[in-house]
Amino acid sequence: MEEIQMYLEEAKSLMEKAVQHTAAELVKIRAGKAMPNFLDGIMVAYYGTPTPIQQVASITTPDARTLAIKPWEKTLIPEVEKAIINSDLGLNPQNNGEMVLLTIPPLTEERRKNLVKQVKNECENGKISIRTVRKDTNDALKKLLKEGASEDEVKRAEDTVQKYTDTYAAKIDGLFEKKEAEIMKV
Repeated sequence: MEEIQMYLEEAKSLMEKAVQHTAAELVKIRAGKAMPNFLDGIMVAYYGTPTPIQQVASITTPDARTLAIKPWEKTLIPEVEKAIINSDLGLNPQNNGEMVLLTIPPLTEERRKNLVKQVKNECENGKISIRTVRKDTNDALKKLLKEGASEDEVKRAEDTVQKYTDTYAAKIDGLFEKKEAEIMKV
């Protein structure tokens, strides 16, 4: 039935988005090595307008523990420093007149364990999103059953939704294992 197929495609799409969102959230959790996307979300006052730091500077990683931020205009260096200090990164920027350098300190064992808990939390939120999609889709399928859809078609669709749920939950488990290994690696 066309309607059932539409619900299945929507469920698959929403579950895929839940996995992508979880992956995007995990990228923001620092694993002890310097990564340019570590600065995602930091806004710099550029001529009075809050602008993402990536749009006003190039961000490179000269080594595993350092981020080099080179603003397009030297007058922005103090603004970049201020934005980093005011962020929740807890890092002290150093200015050499050309660029801003951020040294990422190594993680302590306790901090690593806390980060793994944070990763586990994000992954659980992703799985909750997937299960919510499953529930909503199954509710919609049950309504179709009451409206006269064949019982067999609805049952097959529910089985398909469960397969999608298992597949995407496994993808999130994979993201967790990968991020956990990245965090715990000294």
